[in-house]
Amino acid sequence: MTVDLAALKADNLARWQRAAPMRDFSAVARRLAASKARYQVVSAQTGVPWCVIAVIHERESSQSWTASLAQGDRWDRVSVHVPAGRGPFKSWEDAAVDALVRCAPYAARWMDWSIGGALTLLEQYNGLGYARRGVPSPYIWAGTDQYRAGKYVRDGVYDPDVVDKQLGCAGLLLAMRGLDASIVPSNASVPSVPPPSQAMPAPQASIAHPAKGSIGDLVASLVRTVILTFKRS
Repeated sequence: MTVDLAALKADNLARWQRAAPMRDFSAVARRLAASKARYQVVSAQTGVPWCVIAVIHERESSQSWTASLAQGDRWDRVSVHVPAGRGPFKSWEDAAVDALVRCAPYAARWMDWSIGGALTLLEQYNGLGYARRGVPSPYIWAGTDQYRAGKYVRDGVYDPDVVDKQLGCAGLLLAMRGLDASIVPSNASVPSVPPPSQAMPAPQASIAHPAKGSIGDLVASLVRTVILTFKRS
């Protein structure tokens, strides 16, 4: 069954607008926000907002700096869980860039960082099995009033009575916004930065292309005028 991502974005936005915490997110939110600078290093290389990286880190490994962002395996060894065969890496940051750029759902390629879009990318990161069932994903909504029970206890095995004990990404983002209002303005976009590969460097002034208004620009203009006059004569 194919999931309609546009519909899922709308559903996630609607849930975000009415979501209320049922558990205390504050301590984990403070811990994640305290590492903002480190997440921003990875954000600058991938274009994925730092707060999105932070909540993935929490869900995948309880923010362990010895574990990969991809699946929670140690980054200094070859991974055995899906995605398997990644690494070893030189640092947590290198492993995180690999997870976001080269592993499904290829978060670095995601273009919609509206809150509905960001939550939908996060849901894809964990898998769309919940969306196919038409139920809220605990990866996103655990700990809020948008989620009651239901969890994939292992690959392909869904138990409707199991309650996810981890905190979900949406509640964490809501709590982090209380610490840093720039993270997720209400109903607006999650701030992101373009990866370096997408940024176009400003042209540098040269003899062939002098800066506008400079002496070189004036000389070039005079030369063009002389050449044009010569051609006309």
